[in-house]
Amino acid sequence: MPDLAQLGKMQARFAPVKLNASPAALSAGDKNALAKLVEAGQALNTLFMEQLWSGSRALYAQLQRDQTPLGKARLSYFWLNKGPWSDLDGHTAFIPGAPDRKPLGANFYPENMTREEFETWTKGLTPAARQDAEGFFTLIRRNAGGKLEAVPYSKAYAADLAKVAGLLREAAALTDNASLKKYLTLRADAFLSNDYYASDVAWMDLDAPLDITIGPYETYNDEMFGYKAAFEAYITIRDEQETNKLSSFSGKLQEVENNLPIDAKYRNPKIGASAPIRVVNEVLAAGDGAHGVRTAAFNLPNDERVVNEKGSKRVMLKNIQEAKFNTILVPLAARVLPKAAQADLSFEYFFTHILAHELSHGIGPHQIQVAGRATTPRQELKELYSSIEEAKADVTGLFMLQYLFDHGLAHGPNAERQLYTTYLASAFRSLAFGLTEAHGKGMAVQLNYFLDKGAVTANADGTFSMDLAKFKTAVSGLTHDLLTMEAVGDYAAAKQLLATMAVIRPPVQKALDGAKSQGLPVDIDPVNE
Repeated sequence: MPDLAQLGKMQARFAPVKLNASPAALSAGDKNALAKLVEAGQALNTLFMEQLWSGSRALYAQLQRDQTPLGKARLSYFWLNKGPWSDLDGHTAFIPGAPDRKPLGANFYPENMTREEFETWTKGLTPAARQDAEGFFTLIRRNAGGKLEAVPYSKAYAADLAKVAGLLREAAALTDNASLKKYLTLRADAFLSNDYYASDVAWMDLDAPLDITIGPYETYNDEMFGYKAAFEAYITIRDEQETNKLSSFSGKLQEVENNLPIDAKYRNPKIGASAPIRVVNEVLAAGDGAHGVRTAAFNLPNDERVVNEKGSKRVMLKNIQEAKFNTILVPLAARVLPKAAQADLSFEYFFTHILAHELSHGIGPHQIQVAGRATTPRQELKELYSSIEEAKADVTGLFMLQYLFDHGLAHGPNAERQLYTTYLASAFRSLAFGLTEAHGKGMAVQLNYFLDKGAVTANADGTFSMDLAKFKTAVSGLTHDLLTMEAVGDYAAAKQLLATMAVIRPPVQKALDGAKSQGLPVDIDPVNE
């Protein structure tokens, strides 16, 4: 177990930054609702901790009673990770009494359950029961006879969700925005019924200065299958001016889809009708949205029924992105880029590529056929899906921007070089998170592919250069490979790709070690003003 000094170094990898998200422009009703929503979001922190591990709540309470310097350091780092495992260190334990590593299935499945037992059990279920068992919103537990059963979140977390639902209803009564009132009311209902469809549709239609995302969404913590959703909250205030600037991107998605570098039969002739983009400033993130490396943007919902009917929404956390760019990326780029290339580092293209990444989650294969079965890439690629999908979104985002550059999107004479240079520097930012997270694995695949294609070159002085022409060609090639893998649901190919390419090669590791030796932070630790 790390001692006090070691814990201090581990915590120092997260640079404290102040976030500004002024509520001054909100109506009186929304300001009152904001306080209730912050309280609701905070209530999800301990619920998320329990989703990670059954012993989290008891250990958190124990740490709060420990007033020794070591106890306080453990409590601080526990809170940053929302559990006893360090996200930047392969999910290894830093507190005695916890398992050495976060279980692959977190606390979504029995600790003694194997993949084979689950798959054998689900094969014997009716289609409806199997859908529940593999669905986002159920835990898998053992009944009195030791057999597996699916337990709805609404039952497993009844007390927590009743509290949050009550706060959402109080906030709904305070706001004067009709769409926010509808979403909060339906989401409160969903917490108690376990049916999230109507509230997801209402979230897609949400048009409010006080922009809220709350509920069980991302599945990254289920490393066994990637099925189970973790609770999170983002309480944000919309930046109307920046949102309006980006509205034109939504209208280009079908055109990009129609020109993806894959077999035409895999393209979606009619992607979801709505693709709203919201630029917001974060007031509070909680639960799965506030542990380890902080989220800079997200694309939701994940329910394919809603995606097919309504599309998906991209939310850009502008104040988080600004903090990451200035505090993390700029000093890291000075280490990994040649001096001449550093002038091409651009917040505009850091921000725009993150947007393109989130937009790219909504294009490409979503509903597929495998051996005559209607299925999805997530179901076929299982625990590998998140890593493949993150790599796909990154590289397809580059393809999207290049396509738009080539077809009339206004950009300056140096825009392409700024885009790819900023992307290259940011690749090292992502790899510094390690290879236990989907984003890190996905980025390793990309960088190694670009190195193999000559698009990126490791220099003798430890920096990395890029060849713009080769980069464009390689982006198209990797976009083709990843999209096709998802389109055919090729689990074996995904496993082979990650086994051989989701690695950090020696020149890259040397650069990361150099940044670490200089004490460069890896990510931010937001402090809200």
